[in-house]
Amino acid sequence: MVLDHVRVFAGVPAGGATAALFFTRWVTHYCAPAFVFLAGASAYHYGRAHRDLPRFLVTRGLWLIVLEATVVRLAWTFNLDFGGHALAGVLWMLGVSMIALAALTWLPVWAVGALGLAIIAGHDVLDGQVAAADGPIAWWWKLLYVGFLAGPIEVAGGPHIQVLYSIVPWVGVMAAGYGFGAILAHPRRDRCVVIGACAIALFVVLRWRDGYGDPWPRAGSSKPGYLAFLDVTKYPASLDFLLLTLGPLLVAVPFAERARGAISRWLATLGRVPLFFYLLHLPLVHGLAVVVSWLRAGAIEPWLFANHPMDAGRQPAGYAWSLPLLYAITALALVVLTLACHRYAAYKQRHLDGWLRYV
Repeated sequence: MVLDHVRVFAGVPAGGATAALFFTRWVTHYCAPAFVFLAGASAYHYGRAHRDLPRFLVTRGLWLIVLEATVVRLAWTFNLDFGGHALAGVLWMLGVSMIALAALTWLPVWAVGALGLAIIAGHDVLDGQVAAADGPIAWWWKLLYVGFLAGPIEVAGGPHIQVLYSIVPWVGVMAAGYGFGAILAHPRRDRCVVIGACAIALFVVLRWRDGYGDPWPRAGSSKPGYLAFLDVTKYPASLDFLLLTLGPLLVAVPFAERARGAISRWLATLGRVPLFFYLLHLPLVHGLAVVVSWLRAGAIEPWLFANHPMDAGRQPAGYAWSLPLLYAITALALVVLTLACHRYAAYKQRHLDGWLRYV
């Protein structure tokens, strides 16, 4: 995630025909599905210990939406044009998905999980329906499914809303994660490996057949064969995309639980305060990009104060960073974030009650 967001301010394209560019973007695809799926699983475990799960999901969901519209929007843009530009990004999607899950928790766990899987598997029947966003249901259609593919939502007398993460199929991913929470509670975690391996196998079959599962067939790609095979659609997340990302995640679960050592402790530190990490990393990487601009050119590029990540306009000629610089700034950001998360996690552990449970 940090790598991808440094990439935005570095002016490096999202993917490309070379392996270096392609995988710089591709490896970041695993972040959002893991966030959403594991948020659903966490909700299941929270509900086993607390009776206020629906209320908690609604209040936390609303809180995430507020953060998206204020703190996150400011961190992305470093401008105060709230009346002209708004972003419906990952926190917006997580918040709405949590509110939807709150309504579903009255159903049996198996039914919530089955509904989630049905949404994941079936939503690609809507592929090719981008034109529907121009009709009378345009506003809702963009929020629910099409997203930025159909342009911003125009609000009369208000801002243009750029929908990066539409709601479908992410509600399905969170619902499936909620159902998966029951499997995580079972001592036989080898089921995770079996389920994940089956998801990966299904991805290979669907992508090889090049039919249902993704709106962009690999046969029409300009990328080399193996890159075209992996070049699946994230916006909105296709069935192929979710199989490719969630499958390895599930396979990794039992191995991650048994992991020990410095890397495991480092990841655990970040994992204890994920929202704090998210809220801090955006202004940090944006600020580092400002510093890099000043060091490289002796001045701060005004483009860095545009409406990132979706409406920043054309970047200045010659601005794009090299990949080594991109990775170096990413490493620096991770060092700072690790130190900050370590201190905050220790503080939060001593103050478990109150508003800190929401950050």
